[in-house]
Formats: sequence, C-alpha cells, structure tokens
Amino acid sequence: MTPTLRSIALAALLALPLGAVAQADDPMAKAVRRALETNPDVTARVNALRASLDAMSVARAGWLPRVDAEAGVGRTDDRITSRTPINGTLDHNGVALSITQLLWDGTALTAQISRLDHERQTRWFELLDVSEATALEAARAYIDVGRYRKLVALAEDSYVDHRYYFEQIQSRFRAGVGRGSDVEQAAARVALAESNLTTETSNLHDVVARYLRVVGDQPPRDPPRPMSLSAGMPPTANEAMDMALRHSAAISAAIENLRSARAAVSERRSAFWPRLEARVRAGSGHNFDAVPDQKREVTAGVVLNWNLFAGGADQARVRQQTSLLNQAADQRDKACRDARQNAGIAYNDVVKLEQQLQVLDRNVLAIEKARDAYRQQFDIGQRSLLDLLNAENEVYTARRSYANADFDRLFAQARVLAALQQLTTRLGLRAPMSAAEAGSETTWSAGSDVPQRCPVLVAEVLTTPLSELDRRAKRLLDNAAKPTR
Repeated sequence: MTPTLRSIALAALLALPLGAVAQADDPMAKAVRRALETNPDVTARVNALRASLDAMSVARAGWLPRVDAEAGVGRTDDRITSRTPINGTLDHNGVALSITQLLWDGTALTAQISRLDHERQTRWFELLDVSEATALEAARAYIDVGRYRKLVALAEDSYVDHRYYFEQIQSRFRAGVGRGSDVEQAAARVALAESNLTTETSNLHDVVARYLRVVGDQPPRDPPRPMSLSAGMPPTANEAMDMALRHSAAISAAIENLRSARAAVSERRSAFWPRLEARVRAGSGHNFDAVPDQKREVTAGVVLNWNLFAGGADQARVRQQTSLLNQAADQRDKACRDARQNAGIAYNDVVKLEQQLQVLDRNVLAIEKARDAYRQQFDIGQRSLLDLLNAENEVYTARRSYANADFDRLFAQARVLAALQQLTTRLGLRAPMSAAEAGSETTWSAGSDVPQRCPVLVAEVLTTPLSELDRRAKRLLDNAAKPTR
C-alpha cells in the first residue's frame, strides 16, 4: 500500500458525486439516507468536526495582535513621612489602549495550529467512518426487517398447513376412521408451529425496534427487496483487502491522530524556549496611572519571558506526549488490522453464502418433492401421519434456512462495501458534510505514516475437499457390502 495509491484512493473517495443518482430511489437507500440525516452518532460527529474548525480559528488568532481598551477612575491614599502633609490623597482617571503582538514563542503556536489541523482532519475521517458504519447498521436493520417478515410468513404458512392436517385428522377420527394418537400427534405439531410463529413475531418486533433506533422512523410494512449489491465486488479476497486498507476512513483517522500527537510533542518542547512580545500602550487622563499631574503616557517595548525552572514539569510533559505518540502509532496499526479482518470475513461470507445458497436451493426442491409424494402416499394409507408431519417440518426448516442465507448474503455484500468505504456512494448517498465544508483537501496522502504492522494477508483455512469426503463415503459403502466372516 504505497502513499501514492492511498492518495489516489482518498481523492477518488472524496470526489464522488453527491446525492441524487439512480440508486437513491432504492428503498434501502431511503432508509440509509434517513439514518445519516437523523442518527445521533452521525450528528455528534458533525458537531465535533465543526468544533474542530472553530478551534483552528481560535489558534490562528494567536498570530494577530491583541488590542485591549481600558478605562478607570479611582483615588489613591498614601502616607509619605518625608512629605508635608504626611498623608495624601490623589484622585485620578484615564483611558488607555494597548496592543500586544507575539513575535516568537519557540514554535509553540505553529505546533498548536498543526496539531489542531490534524485533529480537524481526524474528525473529518471519523465522520466518514461513522457515516459508513451507520449506513451499514441502517442497511442491516432494513435487511433484517425484510428477513423476519419473510420468516413470519413462512411460520404462518407452516401453522396453516399443520392446522389443516389437524382438522383433517380430527374429522377422520370423529367419523371413526382415524386413531386418537394421530389426533394428539397433530395437535402437538400445531402447538409447535404456533410456538414457532410466536418466536418469529417476537424477533420481528426486536428488529423493528432496532430499525427505529437506527433510522428514526417506522419501517415499511412490507419492505421491498433492495437492489443487488454484487456489482463491482472485488474478484478476489486479496483485492478486497487491499482496497479496504487503501480506502478505510478509520485508518486515515488513526493516521491523522498520529500526526496530531507528533505535533503535540513539538508543542510541548517549545516550553524550553523564551516568549517574545512587542507591546505598545497609550493613554491619557487626570493624574493618569496615579501619577500626579500626568496627563498622558505612551510606552512601547519588547518583552522577553523565559521560564528557567518549573520543577521538571516541562520534561515530564514531553515524555508524556512521546508515550501518547507511540500509543497513537499502535492505534493506527490496530485500526488497520481491524479493517483487514472486517474486509476478509465479509468477503469470505459472500463467497461461502453463494455456495451455500446453491446447496440450500437443491435441498428445498428435494424436500418439497418428498413432501408432495408423502401427501399422496398418506392419502392412500402408505405413509403414517408422523412421516407427513416430519416432511412438512423439514420443508419449513429448509425454506427458513434458505431465506436466512439469502438475507445473510445481501448483508455480507453490504459489509464488504462498507469495509471498502463504498456503501454510501453505492447507494447514491453522501456524508453529511462535504470535504470542502470540512476544510479537507481531496489530495490527502498517508505519506510515510502508513501502518507498519499490517500487511495484506488473507486467512488460510485448510479443509478436506468434498471429493475426498465422497471417496471416504464410498469406501464405507464398499466395506459395508463386503461379506463378514
């Protein structure tokens, strides 16, 4: 991950178009937009960024002269034994104007401005990071509402099917052609189906409550399926991880925090140098400055202040800030490792869920065919009620597993895009503040501050190939077919 690549990546990220593009009409995009506009986590970061901009203005004011106006009136009582009379009273008043200009402070102000500038950049990247995290959380809430509405519908269908069989068996029993045990078995399965429906309804309530927390509004009653997020997905895990490390706003924020800590060290070291100021004061009045008969006074000069001893406090502050600088470097590398892990896990989930969905689809088709065959065989007395109820339960379980995997895949795709810092832009949205409003340059570069302990590595897991497992099963079959002596 070279500085040039990171610079280009951030420039592309910050220059992306704002607002209204084709994806903005996507129902999930609308929920994400609402979350970005109202979520307290995002608005708190916006206010933190604005505060950092004002802090910069406060620091830059140190380069400008300070102008103070003063006015006063008073009386001075004194006792001077060499004077007659010994006791004296002097009434005085006046107005004055003073100007103080900093000339040199050992680079303290320069270092402070640099520190605050990097803090502002940190707040900007933190806003991007929190916006992406909030977008992912809103997408998850939207996806989960759709997921559990689907699971509730499946549980309702399962309950209806079991209730149908119960009524059918009960009618047969009342007609004298059924068994009481079958009625009890069917009643037990109806109770189980009702319990499943209650559980799914409770889960739906929980995700709706989470949607309200993240987005701030009620979700759609029947949320449409969001658009596919698979377009533009990196072809390999290595590329996904490399893109994540180049685009991650969390890493960029950690780098700017490191630079801020480095500037703070320079700021602390400036305490070893003198402070030089130019001062001008002019005033007039009656007995001005309590000097008898003085009407006006103008003074100008240069003042040097140099602390020679502070009990070792300045040296301790430098050591303290140096340790904080090392801590910031550790936090930068941790942010990189976290981004690497998130991207790697999310990308692997997408790949594995694609494979799993193919298997689950075959499973659903097979068990539905078996269930249909069991129904026909049950009607002619070739299958027991228990066989049929078990088949119905397997159909429900298979459909539920497929629905969960389908929504898991959609969320995994969103996680990959969030790891690449691209989810909001893929949905046609933007951060609550632009780079220009934040005073951030689009040519930002990590330079030599890239993470040092975070190479692009993909987790390798060694498993037995399915072909080998098939051969093991074949050997078991062959061994079972051999005659025993």
